[in-house]
Amino acid sequence: MKIMDGHCDTLTKLYMNPKLDFHKEELELDVNYPRLQRAGIKVQCFAIYLSESIHQPTFDHILQMIDIFHRKIMSHPGMSFIQNVPDWLAVEKSEQIGAILTLEGLDAMAGNMTYLRILYHLGVRSVGLTWNYANWAADGVMEPRKGGFTLKGKRMLRELETMGIIVDVSHLSVKAFWEMAELYGKPFIASHSNAGSLCPHPRNLSDEQISAIIERQGQIGITFVPYFVEPVRAPVQISQLLTHIDHVCSLGGENHVGFGSDFDGIEKWIEGLRHAGDYENIIEALCKNYKEAQVERFLYGNWQRFMLANLPK
Repeated sequence: MKIMDGHCDTLTKLYMNPKLDFHKEELELDVNYPRLQRAGIKVQCFAIYLSESIHQPTFDHILQMIDIFHRKIMSHPGMSFIQNVPDWLAVEKSEQIGAILTLEGLDAMAGNMTYLRILYHLGVRSVGLTWNYANWAADGVMEPRKGGFTLKGKRMLRELETMGIIVDVSHLSVKAFWEMAELYGKPFIASHSNAGSLCPHPRNLSDEQISAIIERQGQIGITFVPYFVEPVRAPVQISQLLTHIDHVCSLGGENHVGFGSDFDGIEKWIEGLRHAGDYENIIEALCKNYKEAQVERFLYGNWQRFMLANLPK
């Protein structure tokens, strides 16, 4: 079965440790080419996330990570860069693995619309507006004041819609989420978030937010962060992860749910989901609980539908 994964932080690890090799089965990389190939992952989203260790992030840092993306990931002959619908369709007909470039947090953009247009030309196709805290554009989910968008942030949001860049709400504050839903007219995604009614972590989505994404023909990537699955500290099992899929489906989201692992962005793992090569374990669990057609949609088909509708034509 084909798989699409909506979020990983592999680029950040490659940036922080230049010695890591994406081409090899590197133990320190949850996501590398051998593991993607073994798992049957057909499309992987790679996030540009500037770690908190970078105290004053600038646009140059983003450009450095795009350079790493091309030098260390796209240099593998088995990888293919997806920037539009024809690219996606070409990957489906080939043996290659597709890579989509995304941005997590607008902090380094400094409100500059020219920077945004440059990123579009460089192939960035989805943007998460914040990380956990506030930036110049909006508040993130962990920001104590729980605010929404700034005027500059609203302007950036309009520009994203005009350009056709997909908005990712996974780290947005609740107030900013609802402001975004009102201002941005296109389908949007939560690339790596779970159901808040099952696990009340601030990073998870309320039933009302899940319903809004579904109503807008968006997509939700169920994530493998253990403490987004279960609030307890005991080892989290794959069966507990599946309850979040059940819940999204119960809200009418059977055609709007997939996966966004957050591999390489986590330091604790679900039992049996230690790295990208372990997707076979989740496939096995899914096949015991759902019909084959449903499993195919959760793993790939729902993301495929969304991307073919929302990538540049």
